[in-house]
Amino acid sequence: MPTTSLGSVWQRHRDTDRHPSLLLSRASLLVLAVAFGLLGAAEVRVPLRAQMVVYLVGMVALNLPHGGYEHFENLRRRRPSFRWRYVGVYLAAIGGFVGLFLAAPVAGLALALTVAMAKGGLGGLQVLEATSGTDHLQTRFQRGLAAAVRGGAVMLVPIVFWPQTFHAFSSLMVGLVEPGALSSYAGSFDTTRLVIGSGYGLALTAHIVLGYVRGGGRSWLIDAGESLLLAVFFASVPVLVAVGLYFPFWYSARQVARTASVETEPVGDERWDLLGGADPSTVALRAWVVLVVGALATFGVLVAVYWAFPNPLGTSDLLPGAVAFWSMFISIVALPHIVVGSLLDRDRGIWYVP
Repeated sequence: MPTTSLGSVWQRHRDTDRHPSLLLSRASLLVLAVAFGLLGAAEVRVPLRAQMVVYLVGMVALNLPHGGYEHFENLRRRRPSFRWRYVGVYLAAIGGFVGLFLAAPVAGLALALTVAMAKGGLGGLQVLEATSGTDHLQTRFQRGLAAAVRGGAVMLVPIVFWPQTFHAFSSLMVGLVEPGALSSYAGSFDTTRLVIGSGYGLALTAHIVLGYVRGGGRSWLIDAGESLLLAVFFASVPVLVAVGLYFPFWYSARQVARTASVETEPVGDERWDLLGGADPSTVALRAWVVLVVGALATFGVLVAVYWAFPNPLGTSDLLPGAVAFWSMFISIVALPHIVVGSLLDRDRGIWYVP
């Protein structure tokens, strides 16, 4: 088994922390933050209907294919027995999430928000480790704080800066099962915003200061800059637009850079490679079959979840109902995506780097 020297790791970081996908992600969020900041200063408001369309295009058309790709890469060279166990646990996790949401929709909403933060935070930490390095994160606490800050920007910052929209669509999500279930919590929302805003600000400050004290350097500078960029982005851009564009333009784009940083040595047993075979036509055919099967499987889960919800589009119009349903659905399928593909598979999960 070949070993990787510290020198080669550092060279790989130097080569990949300027990957075009990383530059694109940073530039995209910076441009959007500045543009919406200027619009806000000029008191120009983007119509809510347009925001919902942007959200659905970003989350469905642009980001969903990448989620399937992550699963495929994780399972591509696994033994068939592992794949079946993976799928079994995956479906069980989906069933558990749906059951929780049907029995306690407010708790299901809280889990959905947690899933979004976990995916953004854990995935962001893995990108940082594979590209710029994490020399400044010297303890498990620091790594957890880094993930919490990056993931927290996705949901906690919008609660503070876009409370009306956030609360309205949270109510719609809960209304998929029990309309009005969130109304009893409305009276404490302002206090919740204050606590969340103060807590996130302290966490962001502590993360940046600790990183500088424990190591500093280029990895800290990149991490600090990106953490601040995420906070500013979600504070400046309306929450539906911000979330809808964050996942394709930041999360997925950066996972491409992480994948490019993985060493090219064989990973797993090539005998089980789903795209194995020297004939290019065979590879293309297998790739097409995998794509079709994956799309049908996702559609099947979508139909099952839609059927399980008493009010799958809520009690509102079609467009806001579609946003609420998709937000819950993508959280449901992302939970096992994180748990099965990462926490329960630390050596070869969706964010594996040799």
